[in-house]
Amino acid sequence: MSPESSKSPAPSTPPAASASPAPSPDARPEDERLSPGKTVGYGVQHILAMFGGVIAVPLIVGGAAGLDVGQKALLVACALFVSGAATVLQTIGVPYFGSRLPLVQGISFAAVSTMLAIIGSNGETGLQTVFGAVIVASALGLIVAPFFARIVRFFPPVVTGSIITVIGLSLMPVAGRWVTGSDPTAEGFASADKIGLALLTFAVVLILSKIRALSRLAVLLGLAIGTVFALILGQADFDAVGSASIFAFPQPFAFGMPIFEIGAIVSMTIVILVIMVETTADVLAVGEVVGTKVDSRRVGDGLRADMLSSLIAPVFNSFPATAFAQNVGLVALTGIKSRFAVAAGGGLLVLLGLSPMAAAVFSVIPSPVLGGAGIVLFGSVAASGVRTLSKVDYTGNNNMIIVASSLAFGLIPVVSTQFWHAFPDWFVTIFDSGISAAAIVSVVLNLFFNVWLPGTPEQPSNLAAAPALRVQTEELRVLKSGGSLDEHSYEHNPTPVEQGTRARPSGPDES
Repeated sequence: MSPESSKSPAPSTPPAASASPAPSPDARPEDERLSPGKTVGYGVQHILAMFGGVIAVPLIVGGAAGLDVGQKALLVACALFVSGAATVLQTIGVPYFGSRLPLVQGISFAAVSTMLAIIGSNGETGLQTVFGAVIVASALGLIVAPFFARIVRFFPPVVTGSIITVIGLSLMPVAGRWVTGSDPTAEGFASADKIGLALLTFAVVLILSKIRALSRLAVLLGLAIGTVFALILGQADFDAVGSASIFAFPQPFAFGMPIFEIGAIVSMTIVILVIMVETTADVLAVGEVVGTKVDSRRVGDGLRADMLSSLIAPVFNSFPATAFAQNVGLVALTGIKSRFAVAAGGGLLVLLGLSPMAAAVFSVIPSPVLGGAGIVLFGSVAASGVRTLSKVDYTGNNNMIIVASSLAFGLIPVVSTQFWHAFPDWFVTIFDSGISAAAIVSVVLNLFFNVWLPGTPEQPSNLAAAPALRVQTEELRVLKSGGSLDEHSYEHNPTPVEQGTRARPSGPDES
């Protein structure tokens, strides 16, 4: 009997039902097609959720490089253009490039502190050296993308959490300098009106974060409201907006040809590896949110799109791109899984990037306003790292030492800017970046403690053996009564760890 003859006859279907067939059981949720209006509307929502993060990076780097308003406007426009093009590539995809998931790509915060270190070490050619380092590091990332599954195990939460925490903490001085100014001898340095404007912006962001309908736009609206107040107070000037052209294609290498310097390349390569870890996590996370299959091939396609976008970004005067985690959360919050809606948002970003006038609006935001929003923005990056570290197991291992050492080395360039300057230039470029220093120390120590020599010795160091700092119930009772804590006040038999770490709090009569 033929296969055709073994099939049961199909039931007749009314014409009305055949007009709207049921979706194929093999259809992927991310391939859902929405109406044009909804597609654009949800795309705009994704842009608004990530817009503040995209424009912040070029403004930070442009300020550090000493660019004027027009040049910073060019950096902002190029960042929007690259972010939009990268988003379209990631969502629509071409063979071997693009995860074809609802992922928004934007300019990565992870590279900021390293780029600032490179600019500080290279003076007038700093921006060109940054572009050269990004090109080489991204090319290396593109090469290792197919094999990254073997490398990613060297970046567990104890490593990535330490690095992300350092990123946020190392950027806090940037927010402070935005508010006060960078020259203590200049007129108006740390003036009351600058600090007041920053605190006003900070307060607006906090208040809007409390309003559910506006919380996703809190940073962007905070910047807008702060700028309006700055205009009223005479601290903002929009003359540059009127002189900007409405439409212009980004000029390739507008700041000069890239410069390739070995120390900067090594430092940026470390950043690129961290970005690849972030993108891998975001691809897996959005796959889980959407409810679709994500295999190693799909992760590899996503990483290749990430690295290709980062490789091309310096040609158009921009910086490394990465998937934005906040937009993964927006997919979960709204339930809109269509990758075409995100692609529409990417297309709108491209259009904004082709308008220097639109970019100029954001480039004239006063520095104190940026600083007020930056306190929240950079603090949230550090808090994200702390959240990752909270998932780390600290029992029976040396993870506490890894975190402690990584944070210490990552913050040395922040608290002592000349610490490494007796060393060779290539070494200074690498370790003057908090993220590079934290990444190297955390990866090496993780290999030493958890890969080559896992576990702890029978007699671990005090740091590795110490329990979490806490006050026991008996200690609370004794302290409340005003007495002192000695061997006889314990009603339980102390463990060997307690015996080695017990403190004797002072009573009222003890110093």
